[in-house]
Amino acid sequence: MFYILSMILSGLFVGAFARLFYPGVVPMGIGHTIVLGIGGSLLAGLAASLRDGSPWRDGFSRAGCIASVLGAMLLIFIGRHFAG
Repeated sequence: MFYILSMILSGLFVGAFARLFYPGVVPMGIGHTIVLGIGGSLLAGLAASLRDGSPWRDGFSRAGCIASVLGAMLLIFIGRHFAG
């Protein structure tokens, strides 16, 4: 239960920071912001594991947080420019 709550909370923070740093207005509700943050974290984790070839690691890192926000910003970009 704690894992799910921490994933929702971190998704909210990552999504909110991605919306804050993305240029222009990103209109979406809190649920979409959470999903955006979780998706950005998964995208950053996938990119890191493909680069290193190592499995997923647990724990907190500042570089991982920045990569998650950048991954969420990439998802906003893809959604705006390629989804019609």
